[in-house]
Amino acid sequence: MYGLSKSALVIIDVQNAMFDEGVYNGEQLLEELQMLIVTARESSVPIFYVQHNEAPGESLENGSVGWEIRQEITPKGQDVVIQKTTPDAFYRTNFLDELMRYEVEHLLVTGIQTEVCVDTTMRSAFNHGYKVSLVSDAHSTFDNEILTADKIIAHHNQTLRFFGKVIKRNECTF
Repeated sequence: MYGLSKSALVIIDVQNAMFDEGVYNGEQLLEELQMLIVTARESSVPIFYVQHNEAPGESLENGSVGWEIRQEITPKGQDVVIQKTTPDAFYRTNFLDELMRYEVEHLLVTGIQTEVCVDTTMRSAFNHGYKVSLVSDAHSTFDNEILTADKIIAHHNQTLRFFGKVIKRNECTF
């Protein structure tokens, strides 16, 4: 870890529709996230949930059941929920303002979809000058026509080390 006291946990797009569509290892992902959330709350570390919004009729339509954050990791009153419409949690959102308000210097990135929103947000955080850690066992995706989800995850755990540290959940200290 970076040893910073100004860390924040970032949970990207862990919404019902992702599980309806069969996200890889979804139950294990939720267990890892639950443990991270408990540790973050015990340490008074801010938690930022990022929630994707799609057009009407899509699976992540704002206000739909699919759009809702999974009940197993429901945000609490002190948590911040950021609404986004692109893979980048920083683009056209209030995420940067909220991170600055909480004086965050280090982001622990988790969530769904590894090669899209997790990757893009991690790279963007790096470009905004944040120290970033990808929690290697707390992000997931789907199989595609070329690669299986586990291969995509392994590839990104290897590649994203150029933009921050890649650590396991049990190595997270707040």
